[in-house]
Amino acid sequence: MSFRNDFVWGQATSAYQIEGAAFQDGKGWDIWDVFCKEEGKVFEGHSGDVACDHYHRFREDVALMKKMGVQGYRFSINWSRVFPNGTGTVNEKGLKFYHELVDELCAANIEPYITLYHWELPYELYKKGGWMNREIVEWFSDYAAFIAKEFSDKVTHFFTVNEPQCFIGLGYMTGVHAPGLKVPVRDTFLMAHHVLMAHGMAVKKMRQTAKRDILIGIAPTGSMSYPDTERPEDIEAARMHLMQVNPDLQNWTWNVTWWSDPIFRGEYPEDGLRLYKDYLPTMTPEDMKLISQPIDFYGQNIYNGNRIRMGKDGKPEVVKRYDGFPKTALGWPVTPECLYWGPYFLYERYQSPIYITENGLSCHDTVSSDGKVHDQNRIDFLEGYLKQLKHASEDGVDIRGYFHWSLMDNFEWHSGYADRFGMIYVDYRTQERIIKDSGYWYEKVIRENGEFL
Repeated sequence: MSFRNDFVWGQATSAYQIEGAAFQDGKGWDIWDVFCKEEGKVFEGHSGDVACDHYHRFREDVALMKKMGVQGYRFSINWSRVFPNGTGTVNEKGLKFYHELVDELCAANIEPYITLYHWELPYELYKKGGWMNREIVEWFSDYAAFIAKEFSDKVTHFFTVNEPQCFIGLGYMTGVHAPGLKVPVRDTFLMAHHVLMAHGMAVKKMRQTAKRDILIGIAPTGSMSYPDTERPEDIEAARMHLMQVNPDLQNWTWNVTWWSDPIFRGEYPEDGLRLYKDYLPTMTPEDMKLISQPIDFYGQNIYNGNRIRMGKDGKPEVVKRYDGFPKTALGWPVTPECLYWGPYFLYERYQSPIYITENGLSCHDTVSSDGKVHDQNRIDFLEGYLKQLKHASEDGVDIRGYFHWSLMDNFEWHSGYADRFGMIYVDYRTQERIIKDSGYWYEKVIRENGEFL
């Protein structure tokens, strides 16, 4: 046994992180355009104004993907590039760019996977209240329906929103991401409810406007939980830990069930309703019916997790990491077990086909004297993680594909260009691209469908 025969090996990016051309060809401002102009918000004043200049170099980038044997490419559409005001008039030049990108991918035999919202909220909609305004359910779903109608003749797979845990939690609670606010906790629950309603309405309208049957999912994230040992009590502790809501109200968005239970089960988790009851907006049965529109697959962005054991009190407890525990250049723990147990527990609860929509690491990559980029630590990391994913697949978890984050080094949000996640090295001074050793290793993984892992 191994990965399924039709397993999709992919790469992932997002619009603001790679496209550049932030103010060209009629594109409207989005909240990241504004945020990056604020002094002290982004590392060393970096911005995505130019980024990887993918807007002008996408053909070169698709050729590099083809060279690596990539089968699927997950990218986002910048809402404000297509609708400069978020609604109303279409920017034809912006729309043309995405059509040309999709055509280029199809010509290279690379399946396009479109993400509709990877945090690029049009600034004009932000000024109208953004996610606080219930009208965003219509704004977003109308945009989603338009994209489905435009691209469904060429694109089969769509993701509605990416990592709501991040764009609500980091954008409106800690303020480290755009729009850089710290709002009352009550407001974040209202925004989260609107996000889920917008997702549901988008699913409904996209199916109505698509030119053929399409497949729709969502791509949340979260720290996974894995057992300290394979004793039944530790496995149960890890399951409990992953599926409980976060009791820390200042970081409540970081959990699985508040975002996924409403979609797959039609209700918010009971422990969350109890714990968060003083902060919740009105949530009607009609809302829940809308949110739980049937979807076709479940995307998960998984980077790391916590080792969990059952405590003497019958409650899960986090096992302290040993001194010198391995970590990435960004300081994230290296925990390959999370790519077995995360999908295992998620599939067990939601019974939905799963795509790993992001996984990877930041490395201190440099160009060596031979002109190449030798990122053995990335290869070692991915080999460990993919072995665990293969194990999960062999144990019956319905895993349909894996999208590495990221195709190329890019603008890493508030970290600017300080962190490198790509399999392609980007020299931001010249925009030169160099496939790293990991990119050539990944080509072998793809060619052999992970058999040697």
